[in-house]
Amino acid sequence: MNEMVQKVRASFLEKFGREPVLISSPGRINLIGEHTDYNEGFVLPGATDRAIILAIAPREDDVCRFHAFDFNQDFSTTFDCLQKSDLHWPDYLQGVLAVFLQAGYRIRGLDLVFGGNIPIGGGMSSSAAIEGGLAFALNYLYDLQLDGLTLARLARQAENDFVGVKCGIMDMFANLFGQAKKVIKLDCRSLEFDYYPFEWEEVRVVISDSLVRRALATSEYNLRRQQCEVGVNLLKKYYPEIKNLRDVTLARLVAHQTELDPVVFKRCVYVIKENQRVEQACQDLLRQDLFSFGQRMYESHLGLRNEYEVSCRELDLLVESAARVEGVYGSRMMGAGFGGCTISLVRSEAVGSFTEKVSADYRQASGQEPAIHVVRIEAGTHVIQ
Repeated sequence: MNEMVQKVRASFLEKFGREPVLISSPGRINLIGEHTDYNEGFVLPGATDRAIILAIAPREDDVCRFHAFDFNQDFSTTFDCLQKSDLHWPDYLQGVLAVFLQAGYRIRGLDLVFGGNIPIGGGMSSSAAIEGGLAFALNYLYDLQLDGLTLARLARQAENDFVGVKCGIMDMFANLFGQAKKVIKLDCRSLEFDYYPFEWEEVRVVISDSLVRRALATSEYNLRRQQCEVGVNLLKKYYPEIKNLRDVTLARLVAHQTELDPVVFKRCVYVIKENQRVEQACQDLLRQDLFSFGQRMYESHLGLRNEYEVSCRELDLLVESAARVEGVYGSRMMGAGFGGCTISLVRSEAVGSFTEKVSADYRQASGQEPAIHVVRIEAGTHVIQ
């Protein structure tokens, strides 16, 4: 990552001729708890050593000049011309500026270069790293004295309102609140959270990128959210205290199964069970019971595949291959789905055989070579000194 920091800084100096502030904004993993955040449930994410590096400096006007180092693309705008771009990546930056201005915070224009090593579209939330990183940077540059939760909410609003993805707050929260060797159990309703230790030196977190990028992920993501809301609205007729699927027991859902569309019923079943798995997984961590934790990861993947139907053939291949490797505790798809990554917990001495076996199986079945990354759980967004 030090090499990336130097490259981004050098690019900024070449383009803008002055010294920037450097900020590291990490991608996140989510050990378990997928598609539960926008249902006000529980998640268990952490920040990683894969990050977006932002080199940024304020201006005296309202001009904003961006350079995407990895794409070698430039984009410029002003505060009164913030609108969606055909390049797409500027939207994550413009969205953050738009919500800060809408909230009345006193900011000015900026020069910015960013680049990093988070797999784009791979389920590690590179978008939240850009949004959380810029929100953090604006707070730092202009001494706005906003707390981390406010920054996370602003970053989520940028994705919801400007980009148009109705995501929950998990990605931004993990980006800003992450700590080294700890994962975060986050209550996505109250936003109360607890840190749980993840300090096993003999265990590695391995991300297997299918390299599949599906355009339908955004539309299907929003559809899943609507389907969950349909289920909640029906159950509210009988149980007015229900606010979200978080409040629904499996018994109550089953009692009204015949009144629900079968697809909506399946979606709700998955979310209810996944919330239970997060609670159980946290207890597994406290007991240092990685075997049970891994089994819940496999159960999560089956639910995502069969009940929530957001997996795909490639993700299933990666999980099935991982399950056949000795030394793997658990594996599942991670992220919105329809492509992207799987996450696996692997004993350190088995990482080599995991990489060889999973790559060979995936290559034989799909004709592609997966990108496999071993990541560490590290600190959240911070200024690079």
